[in-house]
Amino acid sequence: MCSSDLEFRLRYLTELRDIAAVKAVAEKAGWKPGKAGTRRTRRGDIVTGRGIAYTQRTNTIVAMVMDVEINEKTGAIRVPRVTVAHDCGLIINPNALKRVIEGNVCQGLSRAMHEEVQFDRKGVKSVDWLTYPILDVTEAPPQIDIVLLNHPEAIATGAGEATMRPLVAALNNAIFEATGMRLRRAPLNAARIKASTV
Repeated sequence: MCSSDLEFRLRYLTELRDIAAVKAVAEKAGWKPGKAGTRRTRRGDIVTGRGIAYTQRTNTIVAMVMDVEINEKTGAIRVPRVTVAHDCGLIINPNALKRVIEGNVCQGLSRAMHEEVQFDRKGVKSVDWLTYPILDVTEAPPQIDIVLLNHPEAIATGAGEATMRPLVAALNNAIFEATGMRLRRAPLNAARIKASTV
């Protein structure tokens, strides 16, 4: 049996670049090994957790560690830090790539935590930015750490939206670490966290 999410991934990955991405994100994030719940901390009503996830999108490899803070009374979620290791082969413009990754993190968090089309018997109720909420600038992670893994010998496989692929898994794993609850439906928001604790 694996002792941690990180060990589980490393046990079953076989490609060297995949392994390198997962190890790079763990090192950059300062990942501490241990079973689920061992990275949980508490400060009053706030519990914290970390989640890790890894995936590929059109041969771009992305590994992510997400830190969350959850208010157990309100269910409110705060993401203070996201760490991303990104391997898209040949890196042509590293500064632009970092901005794309940051944008992907914010857009992905918006989808993961807020975006949900609402319906009633007459049709769509989500018709503007008040009834279809998106991530507010105050909710954007204050710290996004990025590790770029450059492979000049490989073709460039792209960066657009690749970072969003592991994001929901990293967020849900962090929520599980903090609360011991696994959310089964998106968006992963305060209402669903509170409903899961009842």
